[in-house]
Amino acid sequence: MLMTKERRPAIRTMRGWAISVLQEAGAIRECEEHGWAQDRADPHARERAFEIARQDPPPGVSPDEAIEEIRDVLNSVGDTCPECPPD
Repeated sequence: MLMTKERRPAIRTMRGWAISVLQEAGAIRECEEHGWAQDRADPHARERAFEIARQDPPPGVSPDEAIEEIRDVLNSVGDTCPECPPD
């Protein structure tokens, strides 16, 4: 049986790539109502995202650059949606 590896969709920017990887790993999610990215604070999901960056960076990008972009996105994302009312 022929097995193929599922490819990620083409992403135009490094930030877009990093967001896609973080969502795939489960490290961030979107606010269902407003669409803002929210940090899930899951250390295992973060490690999965860093592992993806190490093993499968975008074409022409070093693993170190990919890891740095993952870090930059994580540092820019909060754990709450800025548009949702506080609980």
